[in-house]
Amino acid sequence: MKAIVVSDQSAGTAGMTLTERPEPVASINDVIVRIHASGFVPTEMEWPSTWVDRAGRDKTPSIPGHELAGVVASLGYGTTGLSVGQRVFGLADWHRDGTLAEYVAIEARNVAPLPGDVDFEVGASLPISGLTAWQGLFQHGRLQAGQTVLAHGAAGAVGTMVTQLAREAGAYVIGTGRAADRDKALDFGAHEFVDLENDALKDVGDVDLVFDVIGGDVQKQSAALIRAGGTLVSIVGPVEARPVDGLAVDFVVETDRAQLGEIVQRVRDGRLRTNIGHVSALDDAVAALNSPERRKGKTIIRVRP
Repeated sequence: MKAIVVSDQSAGTAGMTLTERPEPVASINDVIVRIHASGFVPTEMEWPSTWVDRAGRDKTPSIPGHELAGVVASLGYGTTGLSVGQRVFGLADWHRDGTLAEYVAIEARNVAPLPGDVDFEVGASLPISGLTAWQGLFQHGRLQAGQTVLAHGAAGAVGTMVTQLAREAGAYVIGTGRAADRDKALDFGAHEFVDLENDALKDVGDVDLVFDVIGGDVQKQSAALIRAGGTLVSIVGPVEARPVDGLAVDFVVETDRAQLGEIVQRVRDGRLRTNIGHVSALDDAVAALNSPERRKGKTIIRVRP
């Protein structure tokens, strides 16, 4: 099968090559998915799991990519709840070969049914961004109607999901980003927008929840805005700045079939829009993933029509 592989951590995406790899074999409770579309997160090149297995052993050449949408091609021993030919989407294990390929072996619990009226490209754009937003807001942030959310990176792949889900839940959403991101952030549902390059973040006032995708000084400033009992949720590693009288949580997104179902249902009924920035064919993906242009939204690799 065709697959994109990486072998040199220091080279990052520049070290990607499109090559032929053996088709994966299903282990117990796996499914083999014939991939139609795959999502990619640029920071994967910095994740240890891209380069080593759970025991810390080198696993290169490895196939990156963890989001997928496709069709079940075969079932491993003991796999139940899915059938050959079924459309699915999901989040592949961090330490196994990923989804920038024509096929992937994935635990059945890591995928959910993809309704026939949702495009594969849309399905592949949902798992990391959608689950990250969902878990950050509702599991870790305990968001309630009437609260105020400060959503950093509000025009990005995660930020647009955070904004939409928070607003649907009855929150008041203040988005942040660069000046050029204002219209997009407001279009995806932010009530207000703060230009981090020109506006003073302290002028935002008290908020109940900060969803941080930036870290550093922005995180420190944001922590000072959280009112008593509020929460700072971070996806950029251990929290450096904590609210005086609130919680600070950093987390790594986990797969959850029920949550995937909730997310895709919102896409179907128009409550949630995806933020796909660039779509490239697998044959052209190496060049696309090494583009010097700033990525605006989720990068999707079309593996099959």
